[in-house]
Amino acid sequence: MEITKRGLIEPGPGIGAGFRDLAASLNLKTGSAGLVAAIFGCSGPALIVIGAAEGGNLTDGQTVAWLLAIYGFGGLISLVMALYYKMPITGAYSIPGAALVAGSLTVFPFDQAVGAFIMAGVIVLILGVTGLIGKVMRWLPMPIVMAMIAGALIRFGIGAVNAVSALPIVVGAAVVAFFLSMRFLKVVPPVLSALVVGLVAVALTGSLGTNEAGISFVLPEFTAPSFSFDAFLAIAVPLAILVVGAENAQATGVLLAEKYEAPVNAMTVISGVGGILAGFLGGHNANIAGPMTAICSSDQAGERREGRYAATIVNGLLFAGFGIFAGALVPLILLLPGPLIGAVAGLAMINVLVMAFQAAFNRNSGYQVGAFVALITAMANVSILGISAPFWALLVGAVVSLLVENQTSVGKSADVSEGKPA
Repeated sequence: MEITKRGLIEPGPGIGAGFRDLAASLNLKTGSAGLVAAIFGCSGPALIVIGAAEGGNLTDGQTVAWLLAIYGFGGLISLVMALYYKMPITGAYSIPGAALVAGSLTVFPFDQAVGAFIMAGVIVLILGVTGLIGKVMRWLPMPIVMAMIAGALIRFGIGAVNAVSALPIVVGAAVVAFFLSMRFLKVVPPVLSALVVGLVAVALTGSLGTNEAGISFVLPEFTAPSFSFDAFLAIAVPLAILVVGAENAQATGVLLAEKYEAPVNAMTVISGVGGILAGFLGGHNANIAGPMTAICSSDQAGERREGRYAATIVNGLLFAGFGIFAGALVPLILLLPGPLIGAVAGLAMINVLVMAFQAAFNRNSGYQVGAFVALITAMANVSILGISAPFWALLVGAVVSLLVENQTSVGKSADVSEGKPA
């Protein structure tokens, strides 16, 4: 795997270059991809956070502060990384991390959880500053990383199929519109066609949901952190591993699959800083996001790879706005039917998945068994010791390849045929 080794924080074109070329890169395709990624991130995942807050008996003000932290800083990460590197490196937060916190809040008081959020950010920051993550990602064979990406993201494709049975007319219309647009309307992004037709079908069939979020527009209420060793072990360590081993690893693999030279150290460092800042506001982390990066970096965001960062800019602005006005917007977003949101997100992942499978199972790679083990481990979505499947997929896939395949190749850069960035 080829990842840049120049310095602790990898150099990029710079903020000025990102601003200068932004107007030329903003178009219907980048805008629609950024919109789809934002709708995906601001719907179901927001409900997970709200459910976790309700389970922990948080006040409405604390819940709004949590949403402000993760969406506000997640959006800011998108803006900073996209403008500096001119890549679709998209920020958000860890959805599995929210599920982890939901369970922990039944055991730990929220002030200790907030302290653990901050400590998790410190752990991620240390991993980025030391350059350890960059070294590990350079060692991992590209086919195994791509197999992990395929296994982790395949649920979005399967979800799109399942959504058809859940809401046949609405989702079916969106799917048909996607493929017809891909075939006949070259100037219109297929994912935008699917979203528009799906929304029209929602209106015609009366499929809007009823909102049970229960949050009105209130001011955020911040919680002073307290620190405990038990919360460090139960929340901070697993959360840090989720951020690095799941979200950042997925985002890195997606970017490599799309032929970007991913700035792994910088992505880790800013995820650590985001985790610390979000923690002080009462949010469980703000980091580079795998699924949103996949949507914004796919060809649905435009044929010109160098212009797709504009999709992340759109997503970042929408995320930040959602965080600021979360109390008013959450009930509105949750009116959209979940199957339609899931289907559109799955359709946007098609080409990412195709490229991941192609890179993972190249017959000349020498890693087919390890890649298959990584694929099925990620697909199984197992969680062991509080650590989610993408981490275990990379670890087990690499170990299997060391044992049964071309052992001298593990830890060396893959060639172009295996998906190395151009």
